[in-house]
Parts: sequence; structure tokens; C-alpha cells
Amino acid sequence: MSGRKSHPEDQDPPVPALERWDDEGGAEPEGPQLGAPERLSAAPAGPSAADWAEMRTRVIALENLVIALLATASDEQRDLARKMADYIAPRPGATPHRLTVHAAHRMSDLLVRAERFDGTAGRA
Repeated sequence: MSGRKSHPEDQDPPVPALERWDDEGGAEPEGPQLGAPERLSAAPAGPSAADWAEMRTRVIALENLVIALLATASDEQRDLARKMADYIAPRPGATPHRLTVHAAHRMSDLLVRAERFDGTAGRA
């Protein structure tokens, strides 16, 4: 044994986890989602303005929490997050979806924003 510690970037991304990413964790209509309340009613009601406002607030809070966590993350963890952002791409033969592409850019943006709060960023 060489004694060298294995790093995530030395390995290929875990296939089962990435497969779940592509299909929202396996949340297919005929799977666990079948009994969800919105599937039991004939016509699901859309979110109200208050629901959208609450959702936006939660997303902002989650983004700021992710930035705080990434600011204190190791270089290896940040590299792994960058690789995940780079990995997000349409399946072979599929048309790129603008929201998917935008999500990858947002992930990269969160990493850049986190580096602003890292005390070691910009040091020589």
C-alpha cells in the first residue's frame, strides 16, 4: 500500500448518485410519488403569489447557507463541487435545456461567491 490518501478528484463520479441526479432521485410518477397529494386530486392547484414569495425566500436562504458552507470547505470539496457543475450536461443525443445549463452556471457562481468570504482567497 502506498499510503497515499485517495481524493475524490482522482476517481470518476459515483455513477448511482449521478444517475439519481439526472432523474430527480428516481421520483418517477409511478414510483413513490404515486401517492403524493397532488397526484390524488384531479387538477392540482398552482402555487399562489404567497407560495412563490415563500419559495424565493427559501431559495435565497439556501443559497446563502451553501455559500457559507463552501467558504469553509476544503479545496478538495470545492474542486468536487466544480466538477459536479461541469458534469451537468444533457445526455448524449439530447437537446441542452436552458434551465439545466443555467443551473450549472449558478453552481459555479456560488463557488465564486463563497471564495469572497474565504479568508485565504487572494493570498499569495
